[in-house]
Amino acid sequence: MIDRYSWVAVYPELVLLIMGCVITLVDLREKSRLRSTTHWLTLLTLIAVAAMNFTYAINGNTVYGFGNMLVVDAMAGWLKGFAAVTVAVVLIYARPYAAPRAMMRGGELFSLSLFALLGIDLMISGNNLLLLYLGLELLTLSSYALVALRRDDAQATEAAMKYFVLGAMASGFLLYGMSMLYGATGSLDIGEIFRVVNFGLVDSPQVLVFGLVFIVAGLAFKLGAVPFHMWIPDVYHGAPTAITLLIASAPKLAAFGIIMRILIDGLIPLAADWQQMLGVLAICSLFVGNLAAIAQHNIKRMLAYSTISHVGFILLGLMSGVHGGEFTAESAQAAYGSAMFYVVTYVLTTLATFGILLLLTRDGFESEDISDLAGLNQRSPLYAGIMALCMFSMAGIPPLVGFYAKFTVLQALLATQAPLAVALAVFAVIMSLIGAFYYLRVVKVMYFDAPEPHPGRIQTSWDVRAVLTANGALMLVLGLLPGGLMALCAQAILNALRT
Repeated sequence: MIDRYSWVAVYPELVLLIMGCVITLVDLREKSRLRSTTHWLTLLTLIAVAAMNFTYAINGNTVYGFGNMLVVDAMAGWLKGFAAVTVAVVLIYARPYAAPRAMMRGGELFSLSLFALLGIDLMISGNNLLLLYLGLELLTLSSYALVALRRDDAQATEAAMKYFVLGAMASGFLLYGMSMLYGATGSLDIGEIFRVVNFGLVDSPQVLVFGLVFIVAGLAFKLGAVPFHMWIPDVYHGAPTAITLLIASAPKLAAFGIIMRILIDGLIPLAADWQQMLGVLAICSLFVGNLAAIAQHNIKRMLAYSTISHVGFILLGLMSGVHGGEFTAESAQAAYGSAMFYVVTYVLTTLATFGILLLLTRDGFESEDISDLAGLNQRSPLYAGIMALCMFSMAGIPPLVGFYAKFTVLQALLATQAPLAVALAVFAVIMSLIGAFYYLRVVKVMYFDAPEPHPGRIQTSWDVRAVLTANGALMLVLGLLPGGLMALCAQAILNALRT
């Protein structure tokens, strides 16, 4: 018998599931090219879901539902709430872009976005390997369809096929690793896996370690870490810019959530093994991401490699929670809290960056090359200023939030006092300095290059203008006053840790 707390725990997911179906049916009678009814109904759904999740997070209670398959704690509430707000912002930015490109003919953009968010929520709240995998597949299948939404665009179709093939391979890695984990521990429940591993009740340690390797490989692909990064540049470049924004933002919150559930909640006794793997992935991601981005002229591919470099910093935070084989609440709060802070602020910056690119597109023209931003300051000082804030924040220049995010990760890394901690921190700083080149190149183009002779007028609706301005302002405000969000992340991590 399912108790009432199980249903309380999944109210946001039920709303997403029901409204995803309802919006598809409502859109059948929609006549407006801009899909006004469908658009605002989707936004109201996302606002309601975000409010429910934030309420759970503020209450701070931990609720397990459906036989411990699902957990709702403060970390899940905040991450799911941020994900819902992120998808809402994406749809606000995407609407003027999608309408003239026949991407809203049947409401698929809205319904698939809701189903993708449902997958994200299951990945964040899953307390069972089976549920985590189902959430992951729901997100990825929705993403494949979204990338191929422009059926008449050969580039988008090719990107979707590449994404599908490589994504299927990564899902196979993850599923194979989970099956080996189940074989070694005899359970799919995260809490039971932790108990078995922690008390040394594993029948075959070799199977457990092999399973861990496959799981880390699958998670690295979903996060976009080197050498499992090959899909990111092609998908970012080939997908419609609005869909690139969706893929580049909210799923990063889901990837952080699933890593916390599997590696931290379930496999923290094996930290000595997976910390080394994450360290290698972090070094490779920082190196390849920053150096490859320098050679890019397409800004979407540049941002794709930039994403890979940022993943390196996130991994540095995730590998810093265990000090000398000892796991303490203080070290976990500092390390995983800094990683969560980094993910949230990275998503915030990504939203504004792609929001500007969407703003600069017009009928028959895609703003994809760095040269397309030439003279943006002469056309609109406001939007040039927001884009400059984005670039400075990603480069880690104070007083923007990107600087504080990098600083807290490096601080957590150095606190481990590991033999190579200082060398890793120095390497990360050097890679950030190299990365500053391609970010500053964008600023140089906007402020010092001459615009094209007859640039198209930048057309914006009031909602896009208001949200984009608030988005840019938040990067500066959170950089000057990061304490509130940092404390929120640390408290959420403490609430989520198993005792």
